[in-house]
Amino acid sequence: MLQATLNRLEGLSTSPPIVLCNEEHRFLTAEQLRQTGRSPAQIILEPAGRNTAPAITVAALHALSSDEDATLVVLSADHEIHHIEAFQDSIRKAINLARLDKIVVFGVRPTHPETGYGYIQTGEEVGDSYLVKSFKEKPNHQLATKYMHDGSYYWNCGIFVFKARTYLNELEKFRPDIMGHCNTAYRNMQRDLDFVRIDKSAFFDCPAESIDYALLESTSEACMVAMEADWSDVGSWSSLWESQQKNADGNVITGDVITERTHNSYIHAENRLVATAGIDNLIVVETNDTVLVAEKNQSGLIKNLVDQLKKYGRSEHLSHPVVHRPWGSYYAIYQQERYQVKHITVKPGAKLSTQMHHHRAEHWVIVKGIAQVTKGEQSFLLSENESTFIPVGVVHALENPGIIPLELIEVQSGPYLGEDDIVRYEDKYGRI
Repeated sequence: MLQATLNRLEGLSTSPPIVLCNEEHRFLTAEQLRQTGRSPAQIILEPAGRNTAPAITVAALHALSSDEDATLVVLSADHEIHHIEAFQDSIRKAINLARLDKIVVFGVRPTHPETGYGYIQTGEEVGDSYLVKSFKEKPNHQLATKYMHDGSYYWNCGIFVFKARTYLNELEKFRPDIMGHCNTAYRNMQRDLDFVRIDKSAFFDCPAESIDYALLESTSEACMVAMEADWSDVGSWSSLWESQQKNADGNVITGDVITERTHNSYIHAENRLVATAGIDNLIVVETNDTVLVAEKNQSGLIKNLVDQLKKYGRSEHLSHPVVHRPWGSYYAIYQQERYQVKHITVKPGAKLSTQMHHHRAEHWVIVKGIAQVTKGEQSFLLSENESTFIPVGVVHALENPGIIPLELIEVQSGPYLGEDDIVRYEDKYGRI
């Protein structure tokens, strides 16, 4: 979806994107950008989520550092837009308004009484836009029905266009506290390869507020452009079902799935066969480490399940079995108290750091490609079906000298298998 967000800008004259993401997602984000063929202006790492106002403020400060007249188009990566020409036409209209120092928000005419979106109440129509009369929080069903029939209310789809300078000036007026914390966080940043690490303590101290609360409800410069581009926010499983093509039984099916008397459900299988019988209106999602089953109209309760995972000290809400690194990725296949098995993929030309472990030994079996192995004073090549053993305390490195991805199975054994049992001696990616 991140790639789709960037790809729908094709044809518009844009600078390289500024991408904000959580620190844990940095290598995944960089890989997604690499696959689109785009070099980002910067990937800015948020040490913690602080909602949209602080994130946008940091991006505006960064844009302004290289262009005093920078205009930002703010896009989320969890949107689906089907009519690209209409979407781009709305952006062009918004850019013209931004040049007049307006802060432009996009609105979508409601097609049903949606309770999961905020609403914009419009005032007078002026040229290609409407004056914003008020912003409304997510309503109950009765109020959403009233908004839909009123005709002056639009869904707030969370797409914004404005000059960076205009945004920062308005934020300084109404929320100098957010402006101050973000300014400090950005000013004390550190560069790490393609990433910008903003100051953690300053950003932690920043109030967590949306751009709607922090600025749009207060400024007199807000206006709305109506977007008729078949937009949806697929931030939940139920909305993902709504946006996807369905079969004759109303089901959205991904992966290895068979059904019997199953209707109006979203069924997603990643690793194994999922079979359903006699169910309706369910969400069924099978991934590497978890199976989720929920009523479609109760998918909002999933956040409560995440709270339970935190309460019981589980790790599923923190880490995914597939972990991305600058050199590629690894997938945790199996783990017990004193051993674990991983599937490792190394990109062509990439190299893992020269390192050593105090507590674990490793056995590597090459299943695809060619590996350049350093083990102590030795250096040698391994090809498919060949293996090597790395004892505890031996300095080692792994590199892919080939032109296709290198894949291997790694078996770790020892009393401690944590990822922090790494002593790095050399790393081409600058990691400590």
